[in-house]
Amino acid sequence: MKIYTKTGDSGETSLFDNTRVSKADARVDAYGEVDETNACLGAARAAGVDEEMSSLIEALQKDLFALGAMLADPSSRIARRVAKASIGEADVERLEQAIDRLEATLSPLRRFILPGGSPAGALLHLARTVCRRAERRVIGLGADAVQPIVVVYLNRLSDLLFVMARAVNSRAGKPETEW
Repeated sequence: MKIYTKTGDSGETSLFDNTRVSKADARVDAYGEVDETNACLGAARAAGVDEEMSSLIEALQKDLFALGAMLADPSSRIARRVAKASIGEADVERLEQAIDRLEATLSPLRRFILPGGSPAGALLHLARTVCRRAERRVIGLGADAVQPIVVVYLNRLSDLLFVMARAVNSRAGKPETEW
């Protein structure tokens, strides 16, 4: 199988239900933002994190592939056939548990902090902002266009990415710069 298909040369792409849409379609934009979040996580992982954080990032990257598949599947056909292409309440609970576990190791926030720190920490802050943009794009599709769990997952993920950035920076001995 070749990486190029030439089917997108006219500026269109196919969704999972075989609907042809513009590559500028809001749904394509939304799952593109999710893909960018995933790439930011890959960059953070490559920048050097400990094994616990690496495993967490890998799990999140797999979740984001599932989320992208859900967004590219407006008729929800693939999710019924492919279990790994879905996100549910248990996934959100897993994010909340990770937030609680990591926050327990950090000093309480008193003020806003400037994004930065170690390379991996700064990239996790970047991933957080891209995730927030993805969340806005998904919400922009309208309440009936996506399963509500997609918005909940992205909202919780951005919270987790903030805590992960703080934890990575703390573990690297990088102080937080308050605003």
